[in-house]
Amino acid sequence: MTDSSVEAMAPYEVGRLAGAVLDSVGSVVVGKRDSLELVLAGILAGGHVLLEDLPGLGKTLTARCFAQALGLDFRRLQFTPDLLPADVTGSFLYDQRKGDFAFRAGPVFTNMLLADEINRTPPKTQSALLEAMQEKQVSVEGVTYRLDPPFHVLATANPIEYEGTYPLPEAQLDRFLLRVSFGYPTADEEWEVLRRRMSRRQEESQLTPVVNSHTLQAMQAALETVQVEDSIGRYIVELTAATREHSATLVGASPRGSLALLLLARARAVMSGRDYVVPEDVKDVAVPALAHRLTLRPEMWLRRVDPAFVVQEVLQNVAAPASGALPTYAGGYAEQ
Repeated sequence: MTDSSVEAMAPYEVGRLAGAVLDSVGSVVVGKRDSLELVLAGILAGGHVLLEDLPGLGKTLTARCFAQALGLDFRRLQFTPDLLPADVTGSFLYDQRKGDFAFRAGPVFTNMLLADEINRTPPKTQSALLEAMQEKQVSVEGVTYRLDPPFHVLATANPIEYEGTYPLPEAQLDRFLLRVSFGYPTADEEWEVLRRRMSRRQEESQLTPVVNSHTLQAMQAALETVQVEDSIGRYIVELTAATREHSATLVGASPRGSLALLLLARARAVMSGRDYVVPEDVKDVAVPALAHRLTLRPEMWLRRVDPAFVVQEVLQNVAAPASGALPTYAGGYAEQ
């Protein structure tokens, strides 16, 4: 959500600034441009991103670099099995000087929260994030506190360690706009990481902000000006519906999956400097937007079928539109 007083930026200007942000982050995170573009698309779309990959592949570094390049207040919270909900949201503490209880805000009161190893904490603590992620607010002891925009959660998870972890419930997975993986670098990219570390002569890297929080909100507001032609909107719905009818799925993507596709496709459009969505925008974000929302049949797990493979099959089977017609909705509201 963006502040209603923020004026939308022109799409071509968003595209220019988005490129500058990616260049800045790419100066530290080597060779992962496609994945970094997806993370930025999730932020521009106002959503939360799940970074799921093996240890040591730059998940935490990516979150820190985006916070620096976007000029956002950043907090890192290491999730552990003994973490309590109050450690996330904050709690009331007794103030002896005033003789009353005062609220001490937790790390969730920030612009960008890195929830590191989110699957290491029990469901009760994971659920403390749910209200903040969905409603942009926190309730403690019956008192509700609004979170200042922009607010984004970048969560990391390790997909191979199961001992001492608590799988994210479907409801919480669905709150993440997309799931991104980085994968191992090539030999040249890995050497470039070493080379830059030696030339930097220190462990930490510090990026100069490219934009600030107000500018980011103006970039996010630009998404509402992006036109989505009817056939592309129906294409999005057909893709999501096809995941529910696929033979490998027990539960397909919900309408929230369709909304995620719409938002991310609009983000891809403005990142390209366009004020309209093309089918390729939808195809580019389909796997990261939908794969984590699918529940496969038990026998599919035994066959090691990946949800991403199901989404790719759906993309192949659902025909993309080739229409140049104008959308029927006006002022952002669909005609009845």
